[in-house]
Amino acid sequence: MSLSGSIKAPVSSHRVDPVALVSRLTAGVGRADRLTHLEVLPERAADHADWPGWADPEVLGAYAERGVDRPWRHQVTAAEAAYAGQHVVVATGTASGKSLAYLLPALTSIRAARGPRGQRGASVLYVAPTKALAQDQRSAIADLGLDVRVATHDGDSPQEQREWTRDHGEYVLTNPDMLHRSLLPGHERWSRFFGTLRYVVVDECHHYRGVFGAHVAQVLRRLRRVCAAHGSDPTFVLASATVAEPGLAAARLTGHDVLEVADDASPRGEVAVALWEPPLTPYTGEHGAPVRRPAPAETADLLADLVVQDVRTLAFVRSRRGVEQVARRAGELLEEVDPALAARVDSYRGGYLPEERRALEDDLRSGRLLGMAATNALELGIDISGLDAVVVTGFPGTRAAFWQQVGRAGRTGGGALGMLVARDDPLDTYLVHHPDALLGRPVEGTVFDPGNPYVLGPHLCAAAQELPLTVADLPLFGPTTRDLLADLVEAGLLRRRAQGWFWTDRGRAADLADIRSAGGAQVQLVDGSTGRVVGTVDGARAHSTAHAGAVYVHRGETWIVDELDLDEHVAVMRRADVDYTTTAREVTDITIVAEREHRRWGPCRLAVGTVDVSSQVTSYLRRRTSTGEVLDETRLDLPERTLRTTAVWWTVPDELLDDAGLLRADLPGAAHAAEHCSIGLLPLFATCDRWDIGGVSTARHPDTGVLTVFVHDGHPGGAGFSERGYRAAEEWLTATRDAIVACECAAGCPSCIQSPKCGNGNDPLDKDGAVRLLDVLLAGAPER
Repeated sequence: MSLSGSIKAPVSSHRVDPVALVSRLTAGVGRADRLTHLEVLPERAADHADWPGWADPEVLGAYAERGVDRPWRHQVTAAEAAYAGQHVVVATGTASGKSLAYLLPALTSIRAARGPRGQRGASVLYVAPTKALAQDQRSAIADLGLDVRVATHDGDSPQEQREWTRDHGEYVLTNPDMLHRSLLPGHERWSRFFGTLRYVVVDECHHYRGVFGAHVAQVLRRLRRVCAAHGSDPTFVLASATVAEPGLAAARLTGHDVLEVADDASPRGEVAVALWEPPLTPYTGEHGAPVRRPAPAETADLLADLVVQDVRTLAFVRSRRGVEQVARRAGELLEEVDPALAARVDSYRGGYLPEERRALEDDLRSGRLLGMAATNALELGIDISGLDAVVVTGFPGTRAAFWQQVGRAGRTGGGALGMLVARDDPLDTYLVHHPDALLGRPVEGTVFDPGNPYVLGPHLCAAAQELPLTVADLPLFGPTTRDLLADLVEAGLLRRRAQGWFWTDRGRAADLADIRSAGGAQVQLVDGSTGRVVGTVDGARAHSTAHAGAVYVHRGETWIVDELDLDEHVAVMRRADVDYTTTAREVTDITIVAEREHRRWGPCRLAVGTVDVSSQVTSYLRRRTSTGEVLDETRLDLPERTLRTTAVWWTVPDELLDDAGLLRADLPGAAHAAEHCSIGLLPLFATCDRWDIGGVSTARHPDTGVLTVFVHDGHPGGAGFSERGYRAAEEWLTATRDAIVACECAAGCPSCIQSPKCGNGNDPLDKDGAVRLLDVLLAGAPER
């Protein structure tokens, strides 16, 4: 997060020429063919504007001392709108000074409204998706040196600080979790703060998508209701570098009409974007399929090469385990070159202690660290200026997230390199060979459904405990609210009275909604020898990531899970140095509950609706870390779980299959292969990760009577992903067909039709049959 307007960049010891840097990276033996595409984004000049006349002179002076001579035009446009009481979303690029757009009216209002004895006259609530981002914002405001009482209210805040913040804080920084569990349930104790609330800042708003986005949308509606009860009507200011249709997305999130400011007037240096595909290895995987070198191993090599060239580099890796692997391997490679360089690479991810995270952030800012492997915990706006390069290990699920990560480099206006290293995955392979699908399209629209009953229901209970719900409140929460309230009354969670709906239980209604997870209580990962909690995993992922025999990596140390106790939500582990990873296998079945909508594609049929998905983790594979080679498979005995969610499915009648020459014996493999690849490609059209969705295929499903392929959301009630797939089916399934055809393998591999989470061991799969099956389906699709 940068406070900058036209900040004078510090003098760097070197300026990066990103194109020359790519040339050096491809000069190594066997490296030239790994670069599949290079695109250069040109420099952009700044467009300045004058400071608003209402701005506090001391605030302007503080910015002047930091080198901000004049603001950029988009900053002034957004600040003027917010100061006038217009809800606004600032949707300009990374490092475009979005924070100045809301800090200028916020800090001015705080100082102007303060009472003669310093009493709080106006307050501001800043909401960030992560604690690290809120801490970064707090430090940036403190650096301005203004007389404004700034405080964080999060899980790391001691009790004394929380009480001071409640009674005296003027600019309060928090996250959706604390807003949901602390501020709103305790709003009566925060009455002076809520009664003077002038602005609500929602930073990195693109992060609120899927089930998490639906939860946050309801939390913000509860906030609006509590503010009204205490006599305030705050202006919402949202910010994101990467959100499509920002006005619509912000309106869905807040329930307000929102003005969008998206014309970026900040300067930008030259940016080179390189797409990189690791080579095939001599090894073979399941059923003799070729295996590419693992993306984390390739990233570790690139990170080491860049550090050796004194290029300050951040490597984004999708998993906590991968972060540890990349940092450790890069350190080993650098140790061979210069032991001093090995100490200048480290890792950063969720699960570290707060003081560990702060120290790592400071080391990266200062340049003490030249290289870092990180999860997307460092994606969200933290001010890490001066980076030269970003390596993205595997497509992060959305174009929005990709540009957010690449935008970490070149933040001081200099040249920058962004690289995507493809995993052995259908979507990654498709993107590095179809660059327009990544670089030539706008970012995706955020997908979430605030009306999901599994989300809305718990928040109605929480709202009723905060203040009894009335008929006047119903429009705020959406058109399905009245019917859902009747269900909650019938379930005994709420009581209907003449004045409205009341919470009846003695417990905390906020505990009904886990806004970060749709999969139940978190599972603690415990060191069996000491009882120390090493980390946690979501309940929904515990079966697949914390089963007996699973490998867990924490700060370079590998652990083996000895026991998973689902009743106590605990996995017991032991330290062990191993050279393999583990991948769970899952068997899934599906039943259609209700069809919402369908379309005819000639004789074929496309539908979307509610389904019940039953799943069971049955085994896990061990894979060698350096090559991805499968070592063995071990059976597991875990209970079956059932999920009611949303799915999109398509059917093909028997006569079309016969006409296409598809033999009955080939149909299971053809449908299975088409299912796998379509799951891999859906994230290109919906803001999801392939691990957020699942699928089932069958040559004859009992509910349809014909060949059917399902793709379903992995969250209760659905998260909007399948629905987006239904709306974009022509493009989505055409891309699926093209990805299979374009893959260079003979009979199917992880880059096209094999899935890392297939419960059937990727058997049967029929690559040629999948292409013919999709040709039959797409023949009846509307022309685009």
